[in-house]
Amino acid sequence: MNLQYLRAFYVTVKLNSISKAAKELHLTQPGLSMQIQSLEKELAVTLLIRSNKGVELTQAGTVVFDYANTILSMQGNIERDLENLKTNKKDLLIGSCKAVGEYALPCSIYIYKQSHECVDINYHITNSEEVMNNLCDRTINVGIVHNYTEREGITLERITSDRLILVTTLPVLKNKITLDELKMLPLIFREMGSGTRATIQQYLKPHNVEMKDLNIIYELNSMEAIKTSVLSGKGISFIPELTIKRELKDEVLREIEIENVNMISTFYIAYREDYKFASFESDFVDFIMSSNRGFC
Repeated sequence: MNLQYLRAFYVTVKLNSISKAAKELHLTQPGLSMQIQSLEKELAVTLLIRSNKGVELTQAGTVVFDYANTILSMQGNIERDLENLKTNKKDLLIGSCKAVGEYALPCSIYIYKQSHECVDINYHITNSEEVMNNLCDRTINVGIVHNYTEREGITLERITSDRLILVTTLPVLKNKITLDELKMLPLIFREMGSGTRATIQQYLKPHNVEMKDLNIIYELNSMEAIKTSVLSGKGISFIPELTIKRELKDEVLREIEIENVNMISTFYIAYREDYKFASFESDFVDFIMSSNRGFC
């Protein structure tokens, strides 16, 4: 398969426009159309239906597009890694869930850098599902995720566990509530795909409590934003204890216990089974797995 033609097809679909894609790829529109047609001829399928509204994927086009991102990412990674070999450059590509990435991991990276000054660290924070996606498409080589999520070709190893607790600044609430009372509280939740949300669902499911049963007033895609919202009295939320140790100690935040429910967050390091770590990557994984990791 011609990767240049595949990229032309992929960019056209992403931008939903032949003209925009041609400009992005520094091609003429006829030249871009010829590359897509050549790819269709090579694969013996029709990939796109063109119209005044843009482009629409055929069934075959959907299949090819789903693979294109991974294939093109792999191409980019091969070129990057070969270039790194020539220059002896060491790039540590890390993806982390926000529960760890926004709070605990920065201190670990600082400590690691003290003994690995020559390593350049590319550090991307997102939710756990996206970390797994980035591992699969080879955008990153090491991931840290919240909650166990099986994915073909990905190995997960437990790093640590931590309590996931319900906290508030509101003084009128009881220190201990029932599940029925939980349903009435104004809750702020993480978005779909986050490990925190998945953990809450995991612990509530045996009690026949679903997300639709809760009074979720809004969702945020940042643990820091949730913490700020709770601190300002906007609502109540489940937050990993490791991210709010200081606030609990200073009694700025107060824990609310839930009868018969004790939630535990578990964090894992994740990596592709078919990926062979460079020595500096192995050092980082071993460091994070050790008691010397220095989570903040």
